[in-house]
Amino acid sequence: MQTVIENMKDLLPIAAVFWAVLLVAVLWKPQRFRNSLLLMVTVGVTLLLIAGMFGDYMGYALIVIFLLGVLALLVAPILLIINGIYMIRRESTSLANVLSLLLGIVIALGEFAMIFAFSRIMYWGGIPVIYKILFLLGLSVFYFSFLLLGFVLYTLFIQIMPHRMNFDHVIIHGAGLLNGREVSKLLADRIDKAISVYEKCEVKPVLIPSGGQGADEDISEAEAMASYLREHGIPEEHIILEDRSTTTMENLANSKAIIDSRQGKRIALVSSNYHVYRCLTYAKKIKMKCVGIGARVAWYYWPSALIREFVAVFSGKKNLIFILLGYALFMALPFMWMLVV
Repeated sequence: MQTVIENMKDLLPIAAVFWAVLLVAVLWKPQRFRNSLLLMVTVGVTLLLIAGMFGDYMGYALIVIFLLGVLALLVAPILLIINGIYMIRRESTSLANVLSLLLGIVIALGEFAMIFAFSRIMYWGGIPVIYKILFLLGLSVFYFSFLLLGFVLYTLFIQIMPHRMNFDHVIIHGAGLLNGREVSKLLADRIDKAISVYEKCEVKPVLIPSGGQGADEDISEAEAMASYLREHGIPEEHIILEDRSTTTMENLANSKAIIDSRQGKRIALVSSNYHVYRCLTYAKKIKMKCVGIGARVAWYYWPSALIREFVAVFSGKKNLIFILLGYALFMALPFMWMLVV
């Protein structure tokens, strides 16, 4: 028991500091990618804290945690492949719907290459070049999988952050309409979430349904959302349409222009949970301070949608440079070791 207490005393303050720094970072600038890396480190320290609770059996606890992590890595591509097959059967074979299937295959091949190559590299003596290449490919898959995992966990984390429901304006991000004028399930979930936020605010905010009219739509997304809001009891005077935007950035920029012309700058943006991080990133670019609130989506739709968001967020020049520099540092030591073995 004494050993357990001593371990707790050593690890608890460190974990508490990490969580405090993480919370401050998220509340200050939630759109920063470095927060996702900080979250991963914080989770790692917390796992060490949990292992420390076992005192003299801390080593065994760490082994169990490690094995669970390895199991998760092995199971993840299988789940992604299953999800991809389900998506194809449920939706269609478009590129957007097969992303989880493709990623599952890539991760599975990367893990197989790394395990196979590592088992050969462990022998003394010269190592054929093909095994070196396979090992480096496996490490590459691990690196980008780690970044994606951090993005996934952080996307979930910012959804559970508590918010004071005292907004002046709530932006609702549009989505494609069914049959040119009907609100889809995805869009209805966003609107329902905005209505929930509206009802929780003591002083009722103005809702801004944001979305223009697509080439295959009879009315604008904003107009369709406004009709839905009226049908669900939202007064006309609490609805302002933004019906010119065609992209997420335009959703925010046009809505910001409306808000800037009015009183009250406490802003919430509502979109699907997988989309909130990108919205916050774009909001930072136009210097709009706001809170991101995510609406639920169908479980089978979430993996592919989140992969699309990851690609969209990190295809930007700044994030891409950050990722590539990290990749170069991550691969430097094993690459140099490969050259001399």
